[in-house]
Amino acid sequence: MSNITILRRLNTVALYQTFLQERIAAGEAPKGLEQNFAALLEISPSMWSQIKTARPIGDKLARQVEQHAGKPADWLDQEHEESQLADPAEERLLKAASSYWRSANATERRALLKLLQRRA
Repeated sequence: MSNITILRRLNTVALYQTFLQERIAAGEAPKGLEQNFAALLEISPSMWSQIKTARPIGDKLARQVEQHAGKPADWLDQEHEESQLADPAEERLLKAASSYWRSANATERRALLKLLQRRA
């Protein structure tokens, strides 16, 4: 499998994860969101299922995905920093942890660090 095939799949799955997070945060039920994502991209649910597992994303389909997802041309063909694809809940956690860390004394900081290291 070529690097472009893997990269396109990873980026498309990242788009799907962002789509899910936004819809669930808006209060939508998770059931049916895969079909909604496929409809957004104007592909069949069956094709979406194949793309997630094995089907390569050709140039024409890549441009279609980018267009319907509101991304610039060739976006699927480029690596993107993880921070651009961060989960909003993860961002809230990091902000809360950072705030706590700044206000904590040395003992509390050691306890927090120890807890996080045990879980890692």
